[in-house]
Amino acid sequence: METKRPVPHAILVGVQLPGVDDAAHAASIAELGRLVKTLGYEVVGTLSQRREALDGATVLGKGRLHDLAALTGGTGVVGTMATATRSKARERFDEGAEPASMPDAPGSDMPPSADVVIVDHEISPSQARNLERATGAEVLDRTGVIVEIFHRHARSREAKLQVEMARLQYVVPRLRESSTGGGRQRGVGAGESNIDLDRRKVRDRRAELKAQLDEIQRDDEQRRSARGEQLRVALVGYTNAGKSSLMRALTGSEVLVADQLFATLDTTVRALRPETSPRVLVSDTVGFIKKLPHDLVASFRSTLAEALDASLLLYVVDASDPTYAAQLEVTRSVLHEIGADAVPSMLLLNKMDRVDDAGRAVLADDHPDAIFLSASSAADVAALRATVIAFFEAAMVEDRLTLPYAKQGLLGVVYENARVLSEDFDADGRILHIRGLPGGIARLHKILSAS
Repeated sequence: METKRPVPHAILVGVQLPGVDDAAHAASIAELGRLVKTLGYEVVGTLSQRREALDGATVLGKGRLHDLAALTGGTGVVGTMATATRSKARERFDEGAEPASMPDAPGSDMPPSADVVIVDHEISPSQARNLERATGAEVLDRTGVIVEIFHRHARSREAKLQVEMARLQYVVPRLRESSTGGGRQRGVGAGESNIDLDRRKVRDRRAELKAQLDEIQRDDEQRRSARGEQLRVALVGYTNAGKSSLMRALTGSEVLVADQLFATLDTTVRALRPETSPRVLVSDTVGFIKKLPHDLVASFRSTLAEALDASLLLYVVDASDPTYAAQLEVTRSVLHEIGADAVPSMLLLNKMDRVDDAGRAVLADDHPDAIFLSASSAADVAALRATVIAFFEAAMVEDRLTLPYAKQGLLGVVYENARVLSEDFDADGRILHIRGLPGGIARLHKILSAS
């Protein structure tokens, strides 16, 4: 019989820095807890400290460091690390394996101590190493947790390559600066040669990954170019805001819907259902999060290009979340970083079925132009569909098109790019009264004149 692996116990560590109020600090810790839960860890406690800055060596001050060590079974002292192989944290992270909690001491009635420390900040390799020495526990920072979640949830070849690029950027400096380093020695000699070898391996692997990604991205660009003047809507927003649920409701597609952070990493493109003429394409994009590692934003830039190429962005916000305003600001910030903030947009306050009347009134005052809806309400989704169609209708114009009898095979192209209002026939061919976007109609005229 297979033995069930025990759930790792984690302690969350946060430092409240100047300019961060109590509510924002608490929200950040709570969000870190959800991230950790997504990895399959059990949060058994939190530890916070107000400081002017993170301690350069151990993140926390000496007193709080001893408090943390009491929860993990460590000494609280940054001593000399025993000469062993690289830490279990680095091994498990590097191999992508599930971490296992430490067993109780024989004959002990005490509950198991926390065996993982998760820091709600991006920390340096030396800070992580010192915390591991003082606590005797595995140490990951917020960036490491997010990268690991991306690694586990990547499904498509492109997403896996993108995440591996980011993981190499994150993990390798930490392995290189480890005092144990898998048999390396400090100073001149074999240690330096091993480090140089690691650097070459990583450099070669990154070059290989980049070449593969460039090839995939060229194919993606060709597909986006082939979609030409088709109407495109991109769902963007904070992770777990309900984008995938809304995608499924609008398109009838069987996209993954899960109540967890970063359930969707791959961009999905489907047609709005029931189909319209011209057709409207809807894309579901990777979610954002506070302190999203820059390397992940860079790695997923091609995926986020769906937002850049969209005709309309739908900002999906979980209105039931007390921190929704900060989440919306994160979304806007990331889209600004990739240059997509100039794309026309609508604000969707989702999960309104979880908001009481008083909350609705506040939201209405703060966001008078927002669309209130619940992705689980068929009536709300139908109303949103009508609003999206009306948005595109406002920019459409009417025109007349003559399709010669010898070119009737292009009739399907006409229906893809415009709505046919009426048809007639004369000696020259089929006379079509059409309505569509100016760019799409210009494209039709160009196709007919060239064929």
